[in-house]
Amino acid sequence: MEELNVGIIGYKFMGKAHSNAWKNVTNFFDVPIKPVMKVACGRTKDAVQEFADNWGWEEVETDWKKVVERDDIDVIDISVPPNLHAPIAIAAAKAGKHVFCEKPIALSTEEAQEMYEAAEEAGVVHYLNHNYRRCPAVMLAKQMIEDGKLGKIYHWRGCYLQSWTMDPNFPLTWHMKKDIAGMGSNGGINSHSVDLARFLVGEIKSVTGMMKTFIKERPLPGADAATFSAGSGEATEMGEVEVEDAISMLVEFENGALGSFEATTFAIGRENYNYFEIYGSKGAVIWNLERMNELQYYSADDPEGKKGFRTILATQPSHPYISHWWPPAHNIGYEHEFHHAVYDFLKAVAGDGSIAPNFYDGVLGMKVLEAGIESAEKEKQIDIE
Repeated sequence: MEELNVGIIGYKFMGKAHSNAWKNVTNFFDVPIKPVMKVACGRTKDAVQEFADNWGWEEVETDWKKVVERDDIDVIDISVPPNLHAPIAIAAAKAGKHVFCEKPIALSTEEAQEMYEAAEEAGVVHYLNHNYRRCPAVMLAKQMIEDGKLGKIYHWRGCYLQSWTMDPNFPLTWHMKKDIAGMGSNGGINSHSVDLARFLVGEIKSVTGMMKTFIKERPLPGADAATFSAGSGEATEMGEVEVEDAISMLVEFENGALGSFEATTFAIGRENYNYFEIYGSKGAVIWNLERMNELQYYSADDPEGKKGFRTILATQPSHPYISHWWPPAHNIGYEHEFHHAVYDFLKAVAGDGSIAPNFYDGVLGMKVLEAGIESAEKEKQIDIE
């Protein structure tokens, strides 16, 4: 079988999730091309070596440019903060590498557009990892919508709620610095909701937004601080929080549907609550990441007296991706979506040629996110071109 050499840039939260998929996808899926975990790259050599040894990467490097320039690397996996997405992706595309990139796509629509143009000009496969599309229950909802089970769509209600920054003593990690993260909750988690809404309902044409930064200053972080982790050492200095803690948006879709979004890291009791409701003329669906294998479905065609939301457990072999895993009713989890993404990516590289969401989806999604911030700052509705 033909092989595909992968170089991963970044080795923390997303680096682990991606590595797990590259490592195990061939155990469950009949892949058309075999991924080889060739090199892992990170700034700290000892840390990236430990990561590589644990996950099975053959080599380590501390300079991402050297990885991109290697003739024996076919795919660049970008698992670093958003400020590095554009420079790495553009350089990788120009070097003829396929690109598997974590979300949010970049710091701005302009950067996202440059990434898309570079990848298209080079003729490489480019993928933006909004992994929740590939939950079987979400894919089932997509099928039902396309089959007309919901009829004409009228409403989208989506939220992504977390609580990990509520403590005023939680440090000023990179997620709160505009030059690194670009946005706060809007880019970090609302980008997922916007992608799901675009995937399931359609393109968004106007946005009205509100946003808030609840804690303006935070202690500077310890040396090893990361996502959800305060790091070590006692902080003695404070720094300014430069991005939003929470954002709410009202939108109109191009098909006439109305929608609402809420994203925050200040929802006490919620650790990773990704949720949506879609209402149409013939039916409705509800999905909740905390019960990710379940899809709630209401059909107007049910007989009177027996109408109501039913629970579909999306673990049957007929459901998307499930035939590759366990017997019916045996749940899958968060990590499996990454396997599905890697599998689809390998198929695209081997001959299908494209995968979604890609960098073009990233451009369209970023326009919506930026419109939300612009609307909040200008206190007016923003139309998206």
